[in-house]
Amino acid sequence: MELWDIYDKNKNRTGRTMKRNDWCLKDDEYHLTVLGVVCREDGKFLITKRAMDKAWAPGWWEVSGGAAMAGEESIDAVRREVLEETGLDVTKGKEEYLFTYHRENPGEGDNYFVDVYRFTLDFTEDDVHNQARETTGFKLATVDEINKYADEGIFLHYDSIKKAFEI
Repeated sequence: MELWDIYDKNKNRTGRTMKRNDWCLKDDEYHLTVLGVVCREDGKFLITKRAMDKAWAPGWWEVSGGAAMAGEESIDAVRREVLEETGLDVTKGKEEYLFTYHRENPGEGDNYFVDVYRFTLDFTEDDVHNQARETTGFKLATVDEINKYADEGIFLHYDSIKKAFEI
């Protein structure tokens, strides 16, 4: 069973946990998620296409990410998520914490913080190994291509993370 830490409105752990996807959070309680924007020195970004059987946003483009597990630090969670979803070990590149944003979903019990990181490393398409149950493919995309997907409304979290694509 996967457990997540519960945080207060100041992003401090409360000492309590919740089961994964057990939307029981009260107002001013949050769980922590992470996003890892992976780019190459040539300015191209690794984006993945969500599996079509996903309940939420199937077929949309996104960057790697997910929830931090109980006791896990944000940087460790994002490194793990990128490795699981793409096969890339981002510790071999430049790591940057960029910013945190949050979402509140009153009455739904699903409030969360999102820590956004950018990793710049040298890799090829042959180095990428998608997690089959999560994605249907990947692309090394330019900022213009990412903006196009965002304009089409098929790039997950774009409005919240668009500044992560500014180099």
